[in-house]
Amino acid sequence: MKTLCLLLATALIALTSCKQEAPRTMSGADSLRAINESLEYRRTAEDFFRNHSSSPFKTDPPVPYEGLRWYPPDAGYYFTLRLHRYERPETVVVYGTKGEPRNQIRYGWFTIPIGGKEHRLNVYKFTPDDVRRHPQLAGTLSVWFTDETTGGETYPVGRYVEIEPEAGDPDHLYVVNLNNAHNPYCAYNPSYSCAIPTREDRLPAAVRAGEMNYHVE
Repeated sequence: MKTLCLLLATALIALTSCKQEAPRTMSGADSLRAINESLEYRRTAEDFFRNHSSSPFKTDPPVPYEGLRWYPPDAGYYFTLRLHRYERPETVVVYGTKGEPRNQIRYGWFTIPIGGKEHRLNVYKFTPDDVRRHPQLAGTLSVWFTDETTGGETYPVGRYVEIEPEAGDPDHLYVVNLNNAHNPYCAYNPSYSCAIPTREDRLPAAVRAGEMNYHVE
């Protein structure tokens, strides 16, 4: 999971290096740019799963890769937002799908407008112990969530979105592109365990953006 996060985050940084705070109504050019960025992200993800040696489909024995399923890209799910940092970020316990506890830093939140309402979504960072083992994770920001599509159109555990690495400037704006919401590895291969979003990270709306359930029931 961490390898995919790093590869996709690299692509994300290149795609979002120049940005302005997005207005509530995007221009035609901004909408086209948002959609093109989303399509490029999907090409990167699908190439990784199909070809990279760290793909969850390249295990021994391998798992058949049948292609990812995505909602059509929608510029209405592309946001440029300010990160609100908690005054005292807490290390919290989240659980994996195999029942194991994990430590994550609940670092801040974004306020995301969906369905005519604003919703608060936590932002997480890796702990210093994780960063010591994997220095490339320093500054990594991520969100994960469930929503009203979870367990039906989308994976029952929830979905993740990687954010560009944290900037030192407190006024820095971050792209939060829900078109890039993706499934964790356990959606494809049962040998993996993945973090389960907490109740606090449930969006009370249907987010029909990003990756859909890999296995069609």
